[in-house]
Amino acid sequence: MPIFSVPNLIAGTLFSSVGFIGFVYGRRMSLWKPMFIGIALMAYPYFIESTVAICVVGVLGSAALFFLRD
Repeated sequence: MPIFSVPNLIAGTLFSSVGFIGFVYGRRMSLWKPMFIGIALMAYPYFIESTVAICVVGVLGSAALFFLRD
């Protein structure tokens, strides 16, 4: 069972929102990379309990979404 603390919920919501935007962008442009990175960004906060790890993975995933969009 994941730990529901305020920082975890805020970080998870923030990076899940970025993932949703990436997913929608990838779907509309028919690009596979942004769609899969967006799905990963929406799902990973459910599996990580540490707030620091959520932020690190979220920043790396958001950077990958920006740099690997083509």
